[in-house]
Amino acid sequence: MGRPRIVVVEGDITVQPVDAVVNAANEHLAGGGGVDGAIHRAAGAAELHAACAALGGCPPGDAKATPGFRLPARWIIHTVGPRWRGGGRGEREVLASCYRRSLAVAEELGARSIAFPAIATGAYGYPPEEAAEVAVGTLLTTLSRLEEIRLVAFDRATADRYRRLLTRSPRPPEAGGQPGR
Repeated sequence: MGRPRIVVVEGDITVQPVDAVVNAANEHLAGGGGVDGAIHRAAGAAELHAACAALGGCPPGDAKATPGFRLPARWIIHTVGPRWRGGGRGEREVLASCYRRSLAVAEELGARSIAFPAIATGAYGYPPEEAAEVAVGTLLTTLSRLEEIRLVAFDRATADRYRRLLTRSPRPPEAGGQPGR
């Protein structure tokens, strides 16, 4: 167990050359908008929908895996973030659990690399700055057998936020990355 290299990438999570991509899913694992919809479309909606239905849903803060189907990634790890309700209802703990459980599932699968989106910052309304703090803080303090963690940002503002937080961390990680890779 150690500390994986953390890389920030601005681009499309569905094309990341990693062993596992994390899907910011809903509790029914039914596909939806944003990252969830993009992953379902790119992986093959019918096949992924059937695999997700067999899992019987997923509670917030947990994570479950399916094959990656048509994605470059071998696996998709579905995690359900918290809906933002002002920050006083355990949202931070649930979001941190999403990152920890996704890492644990990736390790159980034998993955060496994983790509995360900005979980819960879309339709679930989590404030982007605080979500980035939770993501970076959790990933920096969780021991893992993985070699690389990618924080995949859909836009420059999110990528810059991750880079700034990683630069301030005590262990200087790799915060570069190629756009779209």
